[in-house]
Amino acid sequence: MPDRRTYPDRPVISVGAIILNGDAVLLVKRGHEPLKGAWSLPGGAVELGETLEAALVREVREETCLDVDVGPIVEIFDRISRDARGRVKYHYVIVDYLCEVVGGALACASDAKDAKWVNRDDLAPYGLTVKAAMVIDRAFDMRERSTTA
Repeated sequence: MPDRRTYPDRPVISVGAIILNGDAVLLVKRGHEPLKGAWSLPGGAVELGETLEAALVREVREETCLDVDVGPIVEIFDRISRDARGRVKYHYVIVDYLCEVVGGALACASDAKDAKWVNRDDLAPYGLTVKAAMVIDRAFDMRERSTTA
């Protein structure tokens, strides 16, 4: 079966989880392209017939062995990558949600090379994309506003 995510004929709808634990956020080392080997947020593509929330619960479990409750949307954005000829190699529309762990035990699962809690002040060595760093900050701000309201 051809890979419909590479050189797609339309954007791929995807979800991401910002999972906070005190001053730490959960990061995964990507096991697949795009960004294979890079640290990022857990998540992945939505399958046909699957809701955004169900896709996120599935993806987090597949990457981290954790069960999550899906909270509010933090950010919606495009991630578009082009090849050397300028053709669109990847185009994801990503919906990032603030999530809360409700079960399981953190372990690197089948869709990730590694998974770990990283303190908010220690993110720089993980080489996150600018967008990932921004949505993490936004999620911390959202959580702080909801606890002081």
